[in-house]
Amino acid sequence: MSVRPIRLKFEGARDAELAARLDLPTGPVTAYALFAHCFTCSKDVSAARHIAEALTRRGIAVLRFDFTGLGGSGGDFSSTNFSSNLEDLRRAADYLREQYEAPSLLIGHSLGGAAVISVAADLPEVRAVATIGAPADAEHVTHNFHARLDEISADGKAEVQLAGRSFTIEKQFIDDLKEHDVSSRAAGLRKALLLLHAPLDETVGIDNATKIFVAAKHPKSFVSLDHADHLLSDPKDAAYAADVIAAWASRYIEEAGDEAADGAPEDGIEVRETGLGRYQAMVLAGPHRLIADEPTGVGGLGSGPSPYEFLSTALGACTAMTLRMYAERKDMPLDRVSVAVRHGKVHAEDCAECAQELRERGGKIDRFERVIRLEGDLDDATRARLIEIANKCPVHRTLEAGAAIATREER
Repeated sequence: MSVRPIRLKFEGARDAELAARLDLPTGPVTAYALFAHCFTCSKDVSAARHIAEALTRRGIAVLRFDFTGLGGSGGDFSSTNFSSNLEDLRRAADYLREQYEAPSLLIGHSLGGAAVISVAADLPEVRAVATIGAPADAEHVTHNFHARLDEISADGKAEVQLAGRSFTIEKQFIDDLKEHDVSSRAAGLRKALLLLHAPLDETVGIDNATKIFVAAKHPKSFVSLDHADHLLSDPKDAAYAADVIAAWASRYIEEAGDEAADGAPEDGIEVRETGLGRYQAMVLAGPHRLIADEPTGVGGLGSGPSPYEFLSTALGACTAMTLRMYAERKDMPLDRVSVAVRHGKVHAEDCAECAQELRERGGKIDRFERVIRLEGDLDDATRARLIEIANKCPVHRTLEAGAAIATREER
């Protein structure tokens, strides 16, 4: 199951536009997860990418975003603090709830782990929380610039170097950290908790995991990341952590996915505008979630197939399925079917394949060109019969015959 990324934006705690990425599985979405990155990192840090990939393979959609002033997000980092980070997380959860579905899983890396523990109780839909290298108190982050604390206290702010970049840290940031007791929040979490921590983590010591684990109530779990570093810079360590989280979370969010499916339309499909761009819409089809959009050339975001591309998809899929069913029923050695469909509008009189009544209609008509590839040890007679059967697929017949559309307003 591969990843379908969607670039998103929403308003954060400081009224800045936050850059986000939603990774959707290609199949049904069983649940949604929200990822919080490490201090001064971004949503595209290696650990976040691997975790998103692992979760989407299990049908879990993952939203990761850049906190205010970081990565692709707007706003001034120096004006932020841990409290505003928590509000950014709440805004992200609200966005998911309004546009897609509320997150049932929170994942946090380093300070992001402290953040998801601190905010989880405020999000009733969350059932499970996983952290990687999380500190037991938010103030732990000051070890990154401990030598400048006196300067920050005296002057109100200071420029510090973090991961090779310069950041302005203000006194209000330090003061705010002291107001948050992560261990206490863990004690009152009332959610399943998974702690992943490397015993040799030199940035956030393993004793932090011990404090959180002791404070938390069951169900709680701990997994050692052995020789991994704090950022999980080795892809193998990141992949291992991702697979552990995905497997562990399935036990707790499976029921959430079942409840989400209950809210889907019982029959037919439902299309809702997402509010992003001019045309982007979320398509709900049973347990499936798809994105519809228009190309950038006509004012869309290009984030999903256009309506006519969905229509072409229906014709192509129906053709392939019809041929597969017929071949199996007739015991034909058909190994694989591929169908390419192209849609366009042509002048009726130029459509050689069209029925006479269509050509006489005048004006432009819709023309679907379908190219079928049949793989297998098939003789010419069998191939000809399969092409004949392709014309009997239900969607083909619907398009050729036309359909009645009844419209009413619901209030």
